[in-house]
Amino acid sequence: MISVGIAQPWGNTTGQGATVPSAGSAGMQPARTPAVATSSAARRPSPQTARANAFVRTHLGRAEALGRSLARDTGNPDALARVLDRGLATLADPAYLAGQRLVAPGIGPLHGVRRPLLDAIDHAFAHATDDTSTDLLLRVAARLVRDERQEPRWLAMGLLERTIGRDPERSWQLIRLAAREAGDWIAVDTLARPVAIGILNEPFRWAELEQLAFSPSRWERRLIGSAVATIPHVGQAGRQAAIARHSLPLLAQLMGDAEPDVQKAIGWAYRSLLRVDALAVEAALRTEATIAAQWQDGHRAWVIRDTLAKLPPTAAAELRAGLTGLRRRAGTPATSSAARTAAAFGVLPDPAAHPQPPLF
Repeated sequence: MISVGIAQPWGNTTGQGATVPSAGSAGMQPARTPAVATSSAARRPSPQTARANAFVRTHLGRAEALGRSLARDTGNPDALARVLDRGLATLADPAYLAGQRLVAPGIGPLHGVRRPLLDAIDHAFAHATDDTSTDLLLRVAARLVRDERQEPRWLAMGLLERTIGRDPERSWQLIRLAAREAGDWIAVDTLARPVAIGILNEPFRWAELEQLAFSPSRWERRLIGSAVATIPHVGQAGRQAAIARHSLPLLAQLMGDAEPDVQKAIGWAYRSLLRVDALAVEAALRTEATIAAQWQDGHRAWVIRDTLAKLPPTAAAELRAGLTGLRRRAGTPATSSAARTAAAFGVLPDPAAHPQPPLF
């Protein structure tokens, strides 16, 4: 069984001093500072970063207390959600909220709580509910994943990381619900880690991930790339050769997708898979570069270029040369095999409108 940690899809800092997600970042780890000698002036944080750090220090104890207090209401998910909403409102930072709206246009309602504070809530709640039954935790997750605001939904993903190994079927049902209702890349990339853990625990879930390639929702299609990109970062099991054998055909089905949000996730996935089987990834990219040149396909070309910085210089130069003059253009139809297959079925229903089977 795969051990889990706290999902952290956030990394960069904006000029507003708000730590915000990095679209298509490699993995889900905070950005690391290079270990090089710097002057004291260079090490001094910017005023925005200093303000952000001070905000977190000031509110950290309150966040931990909120996480512990939530444990009292695990038997009443609606009450827990109300307590969480009131507590999150006291931890909100307007500067961070502005940064989130900047990097994720169209994101749904949210408080604007900084990631370290959400992590503190998550850790404190996990510690306080260590002996709580999986059924109760799933009921809490089912309530939070439907919350109007985004932060409770993100915290639900941490709960599903805990339950996916104990009750995989009901946890997966909630993961699918969250995927259907996702409306921005932050939600999708937060969901990627429980998806990755679920696939590693039960490899037959690859088939369920493949079905998303034909979804009319770009966010469900993005989840394929995000999950594949995350799997190599989930322990040694995520770097076995079988991962590349499952992943590369999935990415090939998506190559040519017209949505930039999907293209970014595909590029991220290829870069992550270099840790698993670099030769197979290079071969796949050469095949896609040949197709891109034959079809004058700017969608494929953009994804391939997005991987070049992580490839050996010689291979990167060859691929770059073969893509000369190919540019992505807005409004150009998708060329992916998944899009062609989906088109053959006609207009597919919006996945967000699918009825949810009862869980309890």
